[in-house]
Amino acid sequence: MKKWNKLIVFSFIAALLMLAAPHNASASISVSARNAIIIEQESGRILYEKAANDPQRIASITKIMTAILAIESGKLDDMVKISEKAVRAEGSSIYLKQGEEVKLEDLVYGLMLRSGNDAAVAISEYVGGSLDGFVYLMNQKAEEIGMTRTHFANPHGLDDDENHLSTAFDMAILTRYAMDNEKYQKVAGTEVHRAPNPTEAWDRVWKNKNRLLTELYDNTTGGKTGYTKRAKRTLVSSASKGNLDLIAVTLNGPDDWNDHIQMFENGFKNYQNVEVLSEGDIETINDDFYHNRVYLNHSFSYPVTKDEKNSFEVKYKLTKPKQDWKDEENIPEIVGKATIYFESAEVKSLPIYFKKEDKKEEKSFFDSFRNLFTAIVGVKIDG
Repeated sequence: MKKWNKLIVFSFIAALLMLAAPHNASASISVSARNAIIIEQESGRILYEKAANDPQRIASITKIMTAILAIESGKLDDMVKISEKAVRAEGSSIYLKQGEEVKLEDLVYGLMLRSGNDAAVAISEYVGGSLDGFVYLMNQKAEEIGMTRTHFANPHGLDDDENHLSTAFDMAILTRYAMDNEKYQKVAGTEVHRAPNPTEAWDRVWKNKNRLLTELYDNTTGGKTGYTKRAKRTLVSSASKGNLDLIAVTLNGPDDWNDHIQMFENGFKNYQNVEVLSEGDIETINDDFYHNRVYLNHSFSYPVTKDEKNSFEVKYKLTKPKQDWKDEENIPEIVGKATIYFESAEVKSLPIYFKKEDKKEEKSFFDSFRNLFTAIVGVKIDG
């Protein structure tokens, strides 16, 4: 009887342990931040989130939007005259002087590396025509890229407006968008920047405040720090390892450096990018009209755990060939789409292209010979 009692107790303990064990890769993450998220950059897949859609104050990670708008303005080589309003901006500063002229590109570096609020105002006045004009552009861009729970009221993130709010998810969307820009990537990933100082004999030298980039985490590729009394510590960072590019965001995170390292390490350990569809010919389509004549112009990869590798399904939908397609010139460039499903949810749709025969390759040997003969005779006649 005692044997059976021991067996029952052992089975009960084993069952409890199985219930307590993490059932997915994100279950082992525990962050200090009130709001957090980590996504894979290319696909946008969320690997972990914690209250990621709650609107909160975001402090200086606001400047990611300010930076990308300045970069997209196409005016980085312009010289910006610094106004009194810019010089009088509160909080962190790169110590601009009224009346001096500074290259817009250098202002963006000062904005991102040293979080200069004076740089943010100077950029907004120049790119937007006014601070209010720039804020309009910020909200317009936010709507354009799908930041549905965000409202910007200034270019720097100071607590001067009750409605300057965003979410961890929206800031991940913004950073994903910004990281598609090579110039932004370079600025966000720069450890030290040197800029001319027009009123002094020495250059301005700015070291990046992002300690993940400069000393704490070797895989870091960029990011932006933030802090105000009301927002507390906010942080956006990006990191790459192997074939994974990750973006992490924390809001009100007292231990944010370690929060980000933990999220990155968990992501790199448990996920890998799997190529679901390859660029080139689609060999699985056996339709008489389309066989060996359709292709994808780029591949598609998606981050998964080992247990999720067989969770994909691909469905092809092709346009029914029309009567006038007997003439190949009438066949459209795109003739269908390939839709990728992951665990029954659609994650991507890619256009299917039709491969037309190259007319130049159809030229016969006789045509080539005739053209050559005509050319020789023409030379003789014309002398």
